[in-house]
Amino acid sequence: SWSIFEGRIVYQLLVFLQPPSRHSFRLELFWGTHLPERCSNIRVVLECTCPRTLGDAPCFAHPAGNKETAQPSPLLQTLCTGSYLDVEEMACWVQNSVQTAWEHLPQWQHWQLTVLPSSRSCRLLLSGPSDVQLCAVLVFAVEQGSP
Repeated sequence: SWSIFEGRIVYQLLVFLQPPSRHSFRLELFWGTHLPERCSNIRVVLECTCPRTLGDAPCFAHPAGNKETAQPSPLLQTLCTGSYLDVEEMACWVQNSVQTAWEHLPQWQHWQLTVLPSSRSCRLLLSGPSDVQLCAVLVFAVEQGSP
């Protein structure tokens, strides 16, 4: 969606996250009498790739026949706290990645990119020629039942 707010054009973009190869997202909802700060946790699960006929043969998920010995990818180690996707870490990682990539785009000479403070989304302000300002808000989501 988009709107105009305080003289800026604001774009809100819903970004659906896909789990890395051989992983899945599992939503764990909280069913209490009060709503916590976050209403769900996103568990990142390493899926077994063993064909059912191999028995105890090693696979990607549990190379020694033990699922506990699997090593997560470095990206998951950065974006997760334990087995759960850390939305604040992910927002920080996306903000840093966008800021680094911006300098390699031809538009950077004519537009200034400012990363606005946000702990649970990615908020970017683009200031261009003629005092034009665009604000992009990337909101992260996963689809329930995503592979």
